[in-house]
Amino acid sequence: MKSIFTIGHQDLKLFLRDKSSYIWLFVVPLAFVYFMSFSSRPQGDPWDVRPAMLVENLDKGFMGTLFMEVLGDEGVRPVQAEDDENPKKGLRIPADFTEKILAQQEVEMSFFKVGEGAGNPNDLRSELIQANLLRSVISFNGYLLEHATNLGDRAITEQRLRRLIKKENPVSLDSKFAGRKPIPVGFNMSLPGIMVMYLLMNLLIFGGSSVANERRLGVLRRLSIQPVSSFQLVFGKIYGLMLLGCVQIAGFLLAGQFLFKVNVGDQLLGILMTLLIFAWVASSFGLLIGFLVKSEDKVIGLGIMISLPLAALGGCWWPMEIVPETFRKIAHITPSAWAMDSLHQLISFGGGIDSILVPLAVLAGYGLVANLLAAKFFRV
Repeated sequence: MKSIFTIGHQDLKLFLRDKSSYIWLFVVPLAFVYFMSFSSRPQGDPWDVRPAMLVENLDKGFMGTLFMEVLGDEGVRPVQAEDDENPKKGLRIPADFTEKILAQQEVEMSFFKVGEGAGNPNDLRSELIQANLLRSVISFNGYLLEHATNLGDRAITEQRLRRLIKKENPVSLDSKFAGRKPIPVGFNMSLPGIMVMYLLMNLLIFGGSSVANERRLGVLRRLSIQPVSSFQLVFGKIYGLMLLGCVQIAGFLLAGQFLFKVNVGDQLLGILMTLLIFAWVASSFGLLIGFLVKSEDKVIGLGIMISLPLAALGGCWWPMEIVPETFRKIAHITPSAWAMDSLHQLISFGGGIDSILVPLAVLAGYGLVANLLAAKFFRV
């Protein structure tokens, strides 16, 4: 075991001695995390969409103002004509809104389309506005009915009606996703995706190129005549690459927690288990490439050609939740897909270690196969 540790520690020192490697370990990946987060940045929580609606309040009394507040409470975001929101639907509150309500007369409001293309029947946001508008009308009438029931013939005033609106509702609605998980967005998507992609790419490239370079320089031949078995040499190399992966993982997690505000602390143990096993997989395949390919330049090119398609197929660039089921099944032939499943389960879906046992087992299987292949094709 001492030989394995010695080889690994020495390799890590050699990796970190090259200052340019820090660019690919930290600077470029973290820049990708930041910019890729904008491709999936949500406007709000997925279960609390608040579409904008143009509201023309012609009423000079208090009823129009209170109705606009009820609109906001029911999920509509009232905007004015001068706001740069580009709403698809509009509502016109008549000038006699307060007067007619106080006189207990029927009031008609105008609900209209705004701009071109507002009549698209497949516009789900417009349908949501209509549903929330109906809820607002029902709620407002409910407040008026509650005032008449509780206060009898007392005159309706703004203060009394506002107290009813602000009173805690005895019935609450807890809305959440039904039958599916929320789609990871923002840094919750970009951080694990870029972390998996660059962990795979760097360990393939650093591992393969270092082995190819040491084969070219005869370092492995000299080591083979020392009292070091091929088993110790292979696992010493893997251990050194895993240490390099740990350095990169630590940088990513610290930046994620404190710079990008991704909550990695609650499930830190599960995240570390996932990333360490994935680093073992990537390190083993990197070593295998170095044993199979002699040219260092070819190793680098092959590492890029392997890591980028595996990252795209495995869900590092976009959430797997948005792709067809067939594509999702094909993607799970890659270790990156299983790593992303595990990380999303921990970071975005609120799962614990018990929910990632299957992905961890599959990743461990990939690592074992890669270890066996690296030992089989060991070359000096």
